[in-house]
Amino acid sequence: MPEVNLLGIIAGTAVSFVSGFLWFGPATFYSTWWRLMGKGPKDVPGGGMNMGIAFGSVLVGQILQVTVLALILSALDITAPLDGALVGLLIGVGIVGGSSLSHRIFAGHGFGVLLIEAGNDIVNLGLAGALLVALR
Repeated sequence: MPEVNLLGIIAGTAVSFVSGFLWFGPATFYSTWWRLMGKGPKDVPGGGMNMGIAFGSVLVGQILQVTVLALILSALDITAPLDGALVGLLIGVGIVGGSSLSHRIFAGHGFGVLLIEAGNDIVNLGLAGALLVALR
């Protein structure tokens, strides 16, 4: 049975959360992403949802991603952080990018939204993969 390190999951989740905060920050991709989503200055992120619930949902999703990545890295017996990052990046491109492609295109959001959203997930999985192996 694959083993996971709780510290690695916490660290990987924290790095993913901070990375997402920076990725979608006002000095980076937020304005472009928001515009490409068809939103304007008067639109509210989360559609007016309680932001605690919105960010809590993001956190749960990141915990799930990092935990599954930890199980995969353990099952593959990955021991080098660079290899952990590579596995994370490949999962990001192949699974996240692949599924996001159909979701974003059918939703009418286009390739720009896909690249911004999936790009963050791919980076997060790469960073988390390296951390999970380094902290094992």
